[in-house]
Amino acid sequence: MAHLYRGEVHRMTFWRERLDRTTNWAVIVLAAVLTWAFSTDGNPHYLLLIGNVVLATFLTIEARRYRAYDIWRSRVRTLQKEIWAVGLDGSEPTDPAWRTRLADDYREPTVKITTEEAIAHRLRRIYLPLFAVLNAAWVVRVTAFGTANWPQSAGIGMVPGSVLTVAVGITLLGAIVLAFRPRTWHANAELRTEELRRENSAE
Repeated sequence: MAHLYRGEVHRMTFWRERLDRTTNWAVIVLAAVLTWAFSTDGNPHYLLLIGNVVLATFLTIEARRYRAYDIWRSRVRTLQKEIWAVGLDGSEPTDPAWRTRLADDYREPTVKITTEEAIAHRLRRIYLPLFAVLNAAWVVRVTAFGTANWPQSAGIGMVPGSVLTVAVGITLLGAIVLAFRPRTWHANAELRTEELRRENSAE
């Protein structure tokens, strides 16, 4: 069991590092886009909107990696809860069928969370603040540094600035709804804000 646990931790760590690499690239691209967009007045503001597309691409890739990462993380959490925690305090396993469930997962590994849940998790943790910074920079770029008055300054070619502004607002609002709408989380024992802030009752 010790060697099995060590192997699962290694797999989980490997996929955790893949998540971190995607996040690092997203931050680097965001910094490059912001730097270039504000370097001179002549640079077009729509590069910031293209940055949204790039961030969304990284988010999609990271959500797929997070679903794979959760396979190994859920196994590690099962071993921690049902073997190590039980062995340390002498209690009974919290899930009597954990052996069968874990054995079935070894026979046929399955993804345990949906793509929507994975995207919502990564939005909460990383990408929603990045989108907020990028779109706030776009608002500043088209209002304070535009060659025309807003919303005309937000236009791109034949697309009016008002239409583009509404589209950006709806897209950002949709990301917020996706991240924070009430749902049942299927990620096994994942640390989320609600759990971190939970206060233990003192007797």
